[in-house]
Amino acid sequence: MIEARSGETGHHVRRVAESSRLMARLLGLSAHETDVLWMASPMHDLGKIGISDHILNKPGKLNDEEWKSIKNHPEIGYRVLQGQEREVVKAGAVISIQHHEKWNGTGYPEGLKGEEIHLFARITAVIDVVDALYHARAYKPAWPMEKIIALLQEERGRHFEPRLVDLFLDHLDDFLLIQTKYAG
Repeated sequence: MIEARSGETGHHVRRVAESSRLMARLLGLSAHETDVLWMASPMHDLGKIGISDHILNKPGKLNDEEWKSIKNHPEIGYRVLQGQEREVVKAGAVISIQHHEKWNGTGYPEGLKGEEIHLFARITAVIDVVDALYHARAYKPAWPMEKIIALLQEERGRHFEPRLVDLFLDHLDDFLLIQTKYAG
């Protein structure tokens, strides 16, 4: 559904899946956990199917009402996925609802903090932000990697779990290969 709506979003979810799988492997997660994350992480933005194209594709900054609408996508995705029995779909629901939470508790929608946020959502959060910044969107140009690295360092311990930032930066070349391979 996501790929049918937007080609760039399709490339984005593929890069998020592959990068999340790499992060899971680097963390030493089991093969099973790694596969579940790889299959579930593309569901992180499923809730955007409930957001108008006018808002999703708006060039420039969103107004307060539009931003409020965008902030509903984690809960929309969760509602679509909740109640399913398949492990991958359950993981997708958790990732959807928690991928905008922040390590320091200032995220949304629930204000979860630290390890209250599921590891899969913490991984997806880092990968999602890097990917979104590294590639141009209707509302912004692509950021240079140096600027993204500076943001990761600044948000280490605030937005993102420190060990995930460190692991990403320690293996930056491997993550950049994924960005190039699935650039679209």
